[in-house]
Amino acid sequence: MKQKLPKICLIISLIFGGLAVINGLDLLAQALRPRARATDGQKIVTIYDKNRKQTVLTGHKTVAEVLNQAGITLDKFDLVEPGLETEVSDGFNVNIFRARPLTIIDGERQIKLLTPHQLASDIAKIAGITLHAEDQVDFRLDTLGLGSDVGSQMVIRRATEFNLVFFGKKSLVRSHQATVGDFLKHHQIKLNPHDRMNMTTNAPLKSGMTLEIWQEGKQQLAVEEELPFKIRRVLNYEKPAGFRQVQQAGIVGKRAVTYQIEIKNGREISRQELQSVVLKDPLEQIEIIGAKRSGGLTKAKGVFQFVDSNGVQHRETYYDLPMSVVMRNCGQKGKYTVREDGVKIDSAGYVIIAAHLGNYPRCSVVETSLGPGKVYDTGGFATRHPHGFDIATDWTNHDGR
Repeated sequence: MKQKLPKICLIISLIFGGLAVINGLDLLAQALRPRARATDGQKIVTIYDKNRKQTVLTGHKTVAEVLNQAGITLDKFDLVEPGLETEVSDGFNVNIFRARPLTIIDGERQIKLLTPHQLASDIAKIAGITLHAEDQVDFRLDTLGLGSDVGSQMVIRRATEFNLVFFGKKSLVRSHQATVGDFLKHHQIKLNPHDRMNMTTNAPLKSGMTLEIWQEGKQQLAVEEELPFKIRRVLNYEKPAGFRQVQQAGIVGKRAVTYQIEIKNGREISRQELQSVVLKDPLEQIEIIGAKRSGGLTKAKGVFQFVDSNGVQHRETYYDLPMSVVMRNCGQKGKYTVREDGVKIDSAGYVIIAAHLGNYPRCSVVETSLGPGKVYDTGGFATRHPHGFDIATDWTNHDGR
C-alpha cells in the first residue's frame, strides 16, 4: 500500500491541474468575446418578438428605426409597444405582439378575426362584443399539429342574467350559479323567519326570470328619489308666437326618503313617508317664449293665436250674448260691464271668457291677448279647441249687454 500512494497522488495532481487549465482558457475566451456595450450616442435596446429575444446596439432614435436596423418586419395587424414613433433610450425594451387568427365563440355566435391583443377585454372591444364582469372567458389553443397558435379560440361563457327584487329594490344581476339556493349561498344571503321568496331554493336560474325576496309585515324602506325642476317661462314680445328657447336648462334634484311600508303576500299594500332629506336642490329651467302680438283679438280678425307665459297657444274667438245668467257664477250676482274697447269685464276688471272647463275650471284666472281673464262660461267650441278661449264682447250689436 505504501508503494502505491505516490502514483495516486500523481494522478490527482494531474486531474486538478487539467481542470485549472480548462478554467483558465474559458475565462480567457470570455474576456476576448465581443460584448454589446453602449458608447457615446449609442443605446442598447432589447426586442422581444414572441419567444425570441434580440439585443441591438443602435444609434437610431425611434422604435421604428431600431426595428428596421434589426431586420424585423411587421404585418398590418401586429402590435408594437411602445409605439413606433417612441424615442428609445439606453436599456430600452420593445415588445412585439404578432397578430394571430382567433375565433371568438359566444354561444351560437362565432367571430373570426386577426388580433395581436392578449386580454379578453381588448379582443372583445375590437370585435364589438360586450363582456360583463360576471362572464367567464377561456382561451383554447388548437395547433392542429402546425406548431403555432393557428386555431386559437376565445370561448365566452355567459352568466345567467335575471331580475332581482331584493326587499323592494329591483336590479339586473348575473350569475353562474345553477339554482336559487346556490345564488343565495354564493352571495351569503341568509333569510330570516319573516322573509319570503317567490321561488324555492332548488329552482334553476333562468335568463329573464324575476326572483323576489321580501319581508312580510311592516318595515322601513330607504330610497333616493328625483326632485323635478320647475320651469319659469319669460315672455318676449319681440319674438313671434311659437318661439321657444331654453335659456337655462333645468337639472333634477335628489332627496333621500324613508318610508314605512306594509307587505302582504309579497305586495305592498300601504306606504307612509316618515322623513326625507334633500341631497341636491333642483335647478330651475328658464325658457324664453315668443309673445309678439299684432294688436290682439279684434272684430275684424275674428280669430287670434295667443301664446301665454306657460308657452301654451290659445285660439281666441269672440261672442256677443247677454251675460247676466253666467255671471251669477263666481260671486258676481249677474253683474258685469262693457269696457271702452267693447270687451265685457266683471266687477274686478277680469275679461269674461268661455273655455274648456276640464282644462280651465270655472272662476279660474287665465291670460288672454286682451288682458287677464276669468272663466265664467263654456261652449261647443271647447271640444274642438281644448285650449281655445271665447271672449265675451259687445262688438256686434253694441247694446251694452
